[in-house]
Amino acid sequence: MLKKLILVVLLTGSGFAQAALKIQHWVLDNGARVYFVENHTIPMLDVNLDFDAGSRRDPANRAGLASLTNGMLARGIAKATLPDGSDEQAMSEASISDAIADVAAQRSGGVSADRGGMSIRTLSSPAEREQSVRLLARLLAHPSFPQDLFERDKARTVASIRESLTRPESIASKAFWRLNYGDHPYGAEATVDSVEAATRDDLIRFHREHYVTNRAVIAMIGDITRTEADAIAKELTRRLPQGAALPELPAVVISAGGEQRIAHPASQAHIIFGMPTLARSDPDFFALTIGNYILGGGGFVSRLTREVREKRGLAYSAYSYFNPMAQPGPYMAGLQTRKDQAEDALKVMRDTIDAYVRNGPTEEELRAAKDNLIGGFALRIDNNRKILDHIANIGFYGLPLDYLDTWPDIVAKISVADVRAAFQRKLVMDRMTTVVVGAEVAKP
Repeated sequence: MLKKLILVVLLTGSGFAQAALKIQHWVLDNGARVYFVENHTIPMLDVNLDFDAGSRRDPANRAGLASLTNGMLARGIAKATLPDGSDEQAMSEASISDAIADVAAQRSGGVSADRGGMSIRTLSSPAEREQSVRLLARLLAHPSFPQDLFERDKARTVASIRESLTRPESIASKAFWRLNYGDHPYGAEATVDSVEAATRDDLIRFHREHYVTNRAVIAMIGDITRTEADAIAKELTRRLPQGAALPELPAVVISAGGEQRIAHPASQAHIIFGMPTLARSDPDFFALTIGNYILGGGGFVSRLTREVREKRGLAYSAYSYFNPMAQPGPYMAGLQTRKDQAEDALKVMRDTIDAYVRNGPTEEELRAAKDNLIGGFALRIDNNRKILDHIANIGFYGLPLDYLDTWPDIVAKISVADVRAAFQRKLVMDRMTTVVVGAEVAKP
């Protein structure tokens, strides 16, 4: 019986993934934006709320505050009186966990550079769904930020930062972002000092300014109707305040490039090479995505791996990827290699990228990349969680509602000339930044 049930789930899930995904969108009177996909194949509901509350909104000298605030949302709920006069009692961290377990729900949350938020997966039956939604709404609107747990979280964060400062890959990443973004918020990093300086009042202020209803982006997929989705969206946001307009962030300025070498006792050198390039709304997104699959995103079939590993044995693997963000995020290429091979490996990586930027892919490479990406597209949307992530991206970054439906067709139309032109617009070899951690520091 269990095998039959699994087969049914797989078949229904596969059929849904290959069908058109109709994303319904509307805006509540309070300004919250809602994106919803109705799917009755399984009795589940997945909900995600995002806010412009990522690390780029950290105040000066408080890098890490966005992450601390988001992590503290589930540490306790304050007692509150709602506009209708009803009272909601306080809840501790333990009672929150018990309440989630009672309805077999799953909660998660987190912060990126651009956004912060929380999601929950719950059964779609009314009793479990209503309790889960109400709990999520209270977590987002009325966190109590208990001082003792805040001190605990700060101590854990400080320990994590100190540990990261010993790892060469973390050192290289921090240096890369710092060199490329400078004073821009994308270049800020949480330090021991910035975390230790954070206070409970800072958390309260950050939460009040950024977790607001008129900047909420709600993504939902599951076994409910449009009418039920609208009621859920209203329940999720009715406790949240309205927020004032946020200040405009400075533009990302492309640096003049450069190189930093950092000594480290690790047995291998860690190399990162790249520059800021791609905003999520950029029309070059698809050409760069397909092109990078060929250059460094396709694992063992990529050019970088072939040149660095297969032909020369300089590293086990080499990679590259674009990290599109609200403002231009970085293109990053990297590898790890023996210290005595670092210069050779770096030269091969640079030369391979340079040749690709100048000449683009071959027709054969492009055809193989398209076949792989289009053929594997169903795996990108083969369960509700993956689809929810896509819906959340569409909502937060303002992508077209038919983005998932048109994705394979757009990929199919990309030409060699499109890839070559996009790479030449975005990557400038003499403005790339290089970070090498673990190699000998060059003598003057």
